[in-house]
Amino acid sequence: MLGFVEMQTADHVAATTGLTRPPDRRARRRQETIDEIVRIATDVMAEEGVNALSIAEIARRLGVQPPSIYKYFDGLMSIYDELFRRGQLEHLQVMRHAMAGADPGLPALRAGLDASGRWCLAHRAVAQLMFWRPVPSFQPSPEALAPSIAMVDLERTAITDAIDAGQIGPADADEAVYLVSTFIVGVLSQAMANEPDLAWGLGRFTPLFPKLMTVLPALYPPAREA
Repeated sequence: MLGFVEMQTADHVAATTGLTRPPDRRARRRQETIDEIVRIATDVMAEEGVNALSIAEIARRLGVQPPSIYKYFDGLMSIYDELFRRGQLEHLQVMRHAMAGADPGLPALRAGLDASGRWCLAHRAVAQLMFWRPVPSFQPSPEALAPSIAMVDLERTAITDAIDAGQIGPADADEAVYLVSTFIVGVLSQAMANEPDLAWGLGRFTPLFPKLMTVLPALYPPAREA
């Protein structure tokens, strides 16, 4: 156990080196409980639907009384917000990784949206919360929404790169982003409604996505070479 002088020295070292202490046992336990609540909430949504989530059901599965959940979250909307935030952050990382491994422009855009589709089908309940808004009363916080804004910026950059590379002609980048978003959300909506157990690339709908992406050069024709 650190004495006062030793604690003071440790604090000085942390302050001068930029190092931080590892979280104490209580903080670790709190974070573990928060993670478990999020995991249970994800399971409930996957099994019973996004709107079926409730504090009572989370508490029952966690083995505590419902008021105990309020030690970690302000309420049900706060839990939805954390699910949204974590989902958007993971989805953004998946897209970034896929796009970084492809050539700039349309190849990067296709790779990112393909990775997005795969992720959404593998995490259907959270994806519905993120992109379909099945809980009308839920509005994500600015912090939770930030990764989604970064995702749109990624797509906009890819569109701009495609224009600069002559892969498509002059286009309103925002309009093109809305267009490709409509393509992938439409494909995913059909797949989730009609073939929910099939992986991306299988069935009648998700294999259509590469064909839809070929529409971009037709809508925004590149200038012909002299």
